[in-house]
Amino acid sequence: MQSPTPFARIGTRGSPLALAQAQLVRRLLAQAHGVDEDDIAISVISTGGDRSQASNASLTEIGGKGLFTKEIDEAMLAGEVDIGVHSSKDVATAMPAGLRLAAFLEREDVRDAFMSVKVQSLDHLGERARFGTSSIRRAAQVLRVRPDLEIVPFRGNVGTRLQKLLDGVADATMLAMAGLNRLGEGHRATAALDPEIFMPAPAQGAIGLAVREGDARMAELVAALDHAPTHAAIGAERAMLAILDGSCRTPVGALSSGSDGRLTLRGQILSLDGKDCFESAASGSDPLEIGRKVGADLVAQAGSDWLAQWTRR
Repeated sequence: MQSPTPFARIGTRGSPLALAQAQLVRRLLAQAHGVDEDDIAISVISTGGDRSQASNASLTEIGGKGLFTKEIDEAMLAGEVDIGVHSSKDVATAMPAGLRLAAFLEREDVRDAFMSVKVQSLDHLGERARFGTSSIRRAAQVLRVRPDLEIVPFRGNVGTRLQKLLDGVADATMLAMAGLNRLGEGHRATAALDPEIFMPAPAQGAIGLAVREGDARMAELVAALDHAPTHAAIGAERAMLAILDGSCRTPVGALSSGSDGRLTLRGQILSLDGKDCFESAASGSDPLEIGRKVGADLVAQAGSDWLAQWTRR
């Protein structure tokens, strides 16, 4: 039985993956602080991103990735929930005033998974096969190696997308390995893609925990779950993205690695058709400095004319 005054209140989307992530956070919080899981409430909040799934439109077309967090943010600011549990890659680069990302769980597999019920790899797809995705990053990366493929709109939760493959809506797609693993569906991946070639989205594979600014109690509670290496990597990737967000809406990839307090970040931007690709890398001990350096170098490499042509589209 849930207590009348919960130890903490978690806000989450209602998709199977979002609920699995919220339940993981609840379990870890309960273990870390010696309380019953039932004393931590989970509130399911419908977001604009969820309601737009049926449209199949890309997030870029309908308002950006903040669509998956806006209503949760509003509930936090209204004092209705205390902790927002997010897939970090869905969080807008600039948090709303009054909120901050305070902690990150240890990162899951960052790779994308190739998914098909017809073939075993991207190379085995027939000419002009249909590749389903509404991610401009995934579309550009696929077109970079297979420019003959037809990109078709493809949104929905994991189960929906798998069913679309079975229904023949597309011949193949990509999903994040992290999401499949958290749902116990990792075995469904046809193949895990090389992240050096198919660079993940910034912050992919990390669960972020948002709290209100000034809420010292909640900040202390989630701090017990924070994984320092993941926090550093996500900090660098989001810092890079902050530089790029001010310049363009092109596909962006990021890949971090680190040890002994030193972090290396590789960043990538592509044209929507995958024909142009710019990459940069930097290493050091300050995640924000590294991210800003990579972002600035990518902008400098691409140049204002190149960036402008894709911004206008």
